[in-house]
Amino acid sequence: MIKTVKLNCGAEVVLEKIPYVKSTCVGVWVKAGSVNEGSDNYGISHFIEHMTFKGTPARNAKQIAEDIDRIGGQINAFTGKEATCYYVKTLDSNINKAVEVLLDIFFHSLYDEKEMEREKQVVYEEINMHDDSPEDDVSDTFYEALFDNHPLGTEILGTKEILASLTPDDLRRYVDENYTVGNVLISVTGNFDENSILETFERHFRQLSRKQQREVVYPDSYKPKFIFKERDIEQAHICMGVRGAKLDDELHYARHIVSGILGGSMSSRLFQSIREEKGMAYSVYSYLSSYKEDGCFTIYAGVGQDKLPETIKLIKKELELLKEKGITQDEFIASKEQLKSSYTFSLENVSGRMAANGKSQLLLKKIYSPEETLNRISSVTMDEVNMVIEEFTDMKNYSASATGRNPVNLEELLNM
Repeated sequence: MIKTVKLNCGAEVVLEKIPYVKSTCVGVWVKAGSVNEGSDNYGISHFIEHMTFKGTPARNAKQIAEDIDRIGGQINAFTGKEATCYYVKTLDSNINKAVEVLLDIFFHSLYDEKEMEREKQVVYEEINMHDDSPEDDVSDTFYEALFDNHPLGTEILGTKEILASLTPDDLRRYVDENYTVGNVLISVTGNFDENSILETFERHFRQLSRKQQREVVYPDSYKPKFIFKERDIEQAHICMGVRGAKLDDELHYARHIVSGILGGSMSSRLFQSIREEKGMAYSVYSYLSSYKEDGCFTIYAGVGQDKLPETIKLIKKELELLKEKGITQDEFIASKEQLKSSYTFSLENVSGRMAANGKSQLLLKKIYSPEETLNRISSVTMDEVNMVIEEFTDMKNYSASATGRNPVNLEELLNM
């Protein structure tokens, strides 16, 4: 059973006790990601995540790692568009020791200037690695096109120029403004003593600031945009898609069903047409990215340099067939089963359940039980699917990005 508790200090805790497992995962979620940044500090959310592991008054970076390794645990963090999560996973018998380390780094990171300069070099290499991946690069460029002048269009890693300018005071100021009572949530899943762990959280989280976070402004206007980035690489890469797929939208699961039929598996229409029948691409798929107030449906393909125009035509052909003929009952049933299976598989470890519970409560202030979620998937109707098909096949709302050696006119190819 999933339970939400509000501490006396005001912070929320989501508890899901699973007494038959022997592990526990604790995540501290912060509603602060790249959407909360400005032009002067892009990448600061992600960089703070890195610096959190670089030392406290009680432990240096090596001791943090050693203290977790000594109890056979795992400690890590990740930064997204809308949130950052710091988490630890360990045997249930060692959870108190693991939580002590997690809360030490969360509340007492030093942001030492020398450590910052070293860690900047690490993040520069992370940016280099990301830029060296054409698939990642075209995806970022697609977000830039689709979410032009919108907070979701910014890159999580930031830029080397802005990172170089960040100081310890910049990091402390950002933490003070964003790591506040209203923006922090603790998610615990696995086998644990509820009273003990709540007492620990109550003792530590009372030190959180009660400042109000600046609200993120999401512009309503949208105009399709097309970006081609010329690069000397072996393949050309394309991302194309439309806005609209927020987390708790009534068509959320209908969108997943349609995306699955189009490009979610080896039996999907795009995979069968473009890879199996035409041999045009090794990798071709579609997916949804959902956020609190917005989201997107994306189609991706990596193809030979001279095959990009033909690939776009084939993708458009599949979208036209989808619009004209819809989907079959067999496809509808199979995609539902795939979606239910994927969801169920994601919950078969305490880390996945911690993440699902934490993100949902932090961003939506509600958590759907596994039974509720499976019922929501099962209850999707063909009428809802047809509404999504209209949305996904409206080419006048498509934006696109591509990268490769041979420039093409994306707007012309998508709208001809």
